[in-house]
Amino acid sequence: MITTLIAVLLDWFFGEPTKYHPLVGFGSLAKYSEKHCYGPPSETAETRRHRGILALLLLLLPLTALATSLCALPYLGVGFSLLILYFTLGHKSLYDHTLPIAIALRRNNPNEARRLTSRIVSRDPSTLNITVATTESIQENGNDSIFATIFWFTIAGAPGALFYRLANTMDAMWGYRNDHYRYFGWAAARLDDVLNYLPARLTALSYALLGNTTQALTCWQTQAPKWDSPNAGPVMAAGAGALNILIGGPARYHGKWHNRPTLGAGLPPNANDIDRSLKLVSHSVWLWLIVIIMFGVINGS
Repeated sequence: MITTLIAVLLDWFFGEPTKYHPLVGFGSLAKYSEKHCYGPPSETAETRRHRGILALLLLLLPLTALATSLCALPYLGVGFSLLILYFTLGHKSLYDHTLPIAIALRRNNPNEARRLTSRIVSRDPSTLNITVATTESIQENGNDSIFATIFWFTIAGAPGALFYRLANTMDAMWGYRNDHYRYFGWAAARLDDVLNYLPARLTALSYALLGNTTQALTCWQTQAPKWDSPNAGPVMAAGAGALNILIGGPARYHGKWHNRPTLGAGLPPNANDIDRSLKLVSHSVWLWLIVIIMFGVINGS
């Protein structure tokens, strides 16, 4: 529990490394793996899926095994665990990428806000709703880059946190339902769904408890099943309901419109709701830390 607290504080005060971030290096390694494992265009769907499974295993298993060995070292293992959790958390990064969007909107600079938003979401920049896209990103990434990482660190230590974060990165790179990745990225997408199932629901519950609880739980129950992602749906529905805002709706990705359902209740978000979304995530972080510390104290007594 102390390691978790220290790693969260390190992440908040120092943020992610500006150079030589391990996850950035892993992304480059994933591109290399895809290049050599994807295969020719003539491959069948089944073979492409098998190639994707092989590429995923080659990326995840050796690095997780290495982390397991390092964390088992006498004396040094605790330090390696702390560093791994620090590098896999993204709380401060979430602030650094989204708070400037709210600032740009309050300065009446929508072009800058749109440019910044297009860096964190994959929908077409010319048609995106800046505040909706940003609040969605904050709530979903609160789970992906913070709470699920803490969850797997608590369950399986630093190797568990690393395994989850690498799998989540692979889903972000390969988990698209387009012609190129539909089969090759199948394993990455399914693994991420499994690993995020419990953390996403704990995140949704945290959001609900720290906002309009009744409305958040209702939105979660009635709206999340309509969302195409089994884990993003509960997180964003509960988050939007907790904040009394309306997100979701049609969005264009890579030139194609997707008729997404709406999530939450109330009015569409404004610049101030970006700040409120960030505060909801931060308050949830402290809620998790309190629970983890209390659980550790009870078990130690």
